[in-house]
Amino acid sequence: MSTISILLFIGIIALTLIITYLSSKKTKSTSDFYTAGGGLTATQNGLAVAGDFMSAASFLGITGAISLIGFDGFYMSIGNLLGFLFLLYLIAEPMRNLGKYTLADMITSRFPSNKVRGTAAASTLVISIFYMIAQLVGGGGLISLMLGIDYWVAVVIVGVLMTVYVIFGGMTATSWVQITKAVLLLGGSFILTFLVFAKFDFSIIQMFEQIKSASPFGADLANPGNKYSNNLDMISLNMALVLGVAGLPHLLIRFFTVKDAVTARKSVFYSTWFIGAFFLMVVFLGFGATAFVGWDNIVAANPAGNMAAPMLALAVGGDFLFAFISAVAFATILAVVSALVLTSASAFAHDIYGQIIKKGNITEKQQMKVARISSIVVAVTSIVLALAAQNLNVAFLSVLALGIAASANLPVMLFTIYWKRFNATGAVTGMLVGLISSVILVMLSPNVWNPEPGLGIFTGNPLFPLANPTILTVPLGFIGAYVGTVLSSKKSVNTGRYEEVLFKSNTGFGISAPEEH
Repeated sequence: MSTISILLFIGIIALTLIITYLSSKKTKSTSDFYTAGGGLTATQNGLAVAGDFMSAASFLGITGAISLIGFDGFYMSIGNLLGFLFLLYLIAEPMRNLGKYTLADMITSRFPSNKVRGTAAASTLVISIFYMIAQLVGGGGLISLMLGIDYWVAVVIVGVLMTVYVIFGGMTATSWVQITKAVLLLGGSFILTFLVFAKFDFSIIQMFEQIKSASPFGADLANPGNKYSNNLDMISLNMALVLGVAGLPHLLIRFFTVKDAVTARKSVFYSTWFIGAFFLMVVFLGFGATAFVGWDNIVAANPAGNMAAPMLALAVGGDFLFAFISAVAFATILAVVSALVLTSASAFAHDIYGQIIKKGNITEKQQMKVARISSIVVAVTSIVLALAAQNLNVAFLSVLALGIAASANLPVMLFTIYWKRFNATGAVTGMLVGLISSVILVMLSPNVWNPEPGLGIFTGNPLFPLANPTILTVPLGFIGAYVGTVLSSKKSVNTGRYEEVLFKSNTGFGISAPEEH
C-alpha cells in the first residue's frame, strides 16, 4: 500500500473521530443521543439520508453487480430511487408526526401495547443486523484489499470504529459523519465517472460497444436476464427495492432528527436528487469497470464483484484516485454501520429495556448506558455473522434486508395510519408473519444455499427457488395484519385514537421537537 493511501485512510479516520469528539460534547440527553435533538436542517438531513443509502451496498455492491451481470444490476439502483418517492408521499410526514425516537414509537402512538412495541423492536433489530452484514462484508473486503490483511481482521477494525462513533457521539456524530461522507462520495464518484466517460470519448454508444467484448455475456450484458432469468425473481427483487426503503428502520428514524414534518418531507426531496445523481453515475462506473478492469480481474479480486469500483479508480486514475476512492468507500461503510448500530441500540435501550422492562421508569443516564452497552452487543453479533458471508455480493445482501423491511414493517405502518379497524393484534400478527416468513425463506434461498462452493453461505441445493422472497412475504405481511385484526377475539380498535392519529399524522398538531421519556 502506498504512502498516500495510508495517509488518506488515516485522514478519513481522524476526521470522523474529530467529528465524534465534537459531537460527544453536545450529546447530553437521550434526545441528543437518539435524534440529534431534532436540530438538523432539511439540506443537512437530506444529505444524511442520502449518506445512509449511498452505502457499501450501493457504491461497491451495485457497481460490482453492474460490472458482472449488467442490466440486472441496474435494477438495484432504479428500484431504490423509486422507493424514495414511495417514502416521500406515504411515510415521511406521518412518521415524523407520530414518532419520537423509534419505529415502535410511531406504531404505539396508536396501540400503546408492550406486545406491539416489543415486536416492532425485534423487527428493527433483525432488519438492521441483516443490513449491517452487507456493510461489514464490503468494508472487510475493501480493507483486506487495501492493507493486505486478513478479512476477519478488517471486519473487526470496521466494527470497532463504528461502535466508537455511536457510543460517544450518538446521532449527532452519526449524522455529521454521514453528511461528510455523502459530500466526499458524490465528489469522488463524479470525478471517477468523468474519467470513465472520457475514456469512452463521452459516447454512450461507444461504451456499449466496448463492453460487448469485455464480458462473457457479450452483447447480453446490456440486456436483462443474466441473473434473474426467472420473471418472479425479477419482480420480487423490484418489490423489495421499491417497498423496502419505506420500512428500513435506520432511514425512518432520520425523520426524528428534524424539527417538523415539513422539514422531513423536504429532506426526502433533497435526498432523492442526491441519490438519483449518484445512481446515474454508478451505471457508468459499473460498465467502466467491465471495460477497463476486466470481468476476470474483477472476479479474481472478489467473486461477488465488490472491489470493482476501487479497481476501476486504479485503472483510470492511478494510485492517488485508487487511494481516495477506497478511503471514501471506507468512510461510507463506517457512516452507514454507525447508523445501523445506533438504530439497533435505540430499539433495545428505548423500546425493550426502557419502555417494556422498566415500564418507562428509567433515567436518561440509565437509558444512555444501556444504549451504549447494546451498541457493543449488536456490533459483535454483526461481526460474527459478516465473517460467514465474505463471498456474497453486498448489494444482494442489502436487498434481502429491504425485503424483510417491506414485509414486516410496511404493511403495519400503512394500516396504522390509514385503516380505522386495524388493531393491536393485527399489528403484532402482521409484523411477525412478515418477519418470520422473510427470514425463513431467505435462509432456504439460493443466496444461502448454493450447490457451488463459495457462492452461498452453505453448500447444497436450496429448498426455496427464488433468490428474493419478497413477492410472497409482502402479501403475507398484509394478510397477517388483516387476518389478525378481523379474527381478533378482543376488539381493540379505538376509534377515538384512530381519529387522533389520523389528525396528528396529517397536521403534526402538538409536535415541535422530539419528546423526552
